Amino acid sequence: MSERLLTDFELMLLLAVLRVGEDAYGVTIARELEETGGRTTTLAAIYLALERMREGGLVRSRLGEKTPRRGGRAKKMWSVTGAGLRAIKRTRNAFVALWKGIPELKGARA
Repeated sequence: MSERLLTDFELMLLLAVLRVGEDAYGVTIARELEETGGRTTTLAAIYLALERMREGGLVRSRLGEKTPRRGGRAKKMWSVTGAGLRAIKRTRNAFVALWKGIPELKGARA
């Protein structure tokens, strides 16, 4: 049995984490999703999905520095693991394979 493909939200989250880089935490991920991906969501939905993907080995988290601006609390920073990169590529390959050969989608832009 092959490994499962990512949902659209999971894929967008992983891509946003990669785009943001070292500064990927809830707010910056949400901003990237909205500005680049055109998708608005809640921080709660982002953190629930990231925790689920952490349990699945697709992302990892670390605590950043504590800051006075956040009342002494540290940000939870996120990064994509090797397994997460493989899942992104597997999902992309499945979409590309399905996309190919559909005349209605040739050169299609939204």
